[in-house]
Amino acid sequence: MNERSSPRRPEHRPPEAVPIGSKGQRTRAALIAAARSVFAEKGYFETKLSDITERAGCSTGTLYTYFRNREDVLTAIIEGAQERMLTSQAPGAEPFDPVARIERANREYIEAYQENADLMALMDQVSHVDASIRELRLRRARAFFERNARSISELQEQGHVDPSLDPYLLAQALSAMVSRLCFHLFVDVPDARYQSEDSREDLIRTVSVLWTNALGLPRSSDLQ
Repeated sequence: MNERSSPRRPEHRPPEAVPIGSKGQRTRAALIAAARSVFAEKGYFETKLSDITERAGCSTGTLYTYFRNREDVLTAIIEGAQERMLTSQAPGAEPFDPVARIERANREYIEAYQENADLMALMDQVSHVDASIRELRLRRARAFFERNARSISELQEQGHVDPSLDPYLLAQALSAMVSRLCFHLFVDVPDARYQSEDSREDLIRTVSVLWTNALGLPRSSDLQ
């Protein structure tokens, strides 16, 4: 069987821990960056491991030091991007302002989504045929839903949001709205209008107003 028809290679297993030296970290990062570039150009299923190593300037044997197969490389790309996106949207130290926090979270999410549009397209492509990538994508979605549900619960406890609403269901509905809109604008049918800073600001403002209206929060002057 060739590489494409047999993406898993159990005979090539990396060591239990990736080398932690600076050279090892640089090599692994270079392989991840090369893979992301090649995946974006050729598509996941058309990419061979040799394409990745050629772009990274290393041997296939070196790749197997860090990854078992193409799926492992994609997983590393997704997990790295997810970690950065979740970290960037952590609550700040500023005084609590629910409307300002919603706008800040939407801004960071939309900017990060646009920056990672190529990765979102890859996940959508691969998750339909690869159960492990689909599960990784679902875990990513659940992490965002749960974070937003905690924020909504906090608003309910403070009397800002109707306490009879299920915070997790509400978080799923509002988060999915923004996620699908971003997928449509940046991946499915890329819209050049939202590449400019002014148009992106309009997008951020629109989804933030939808969030605040859905939660029953008064809009601040920044969102009017």
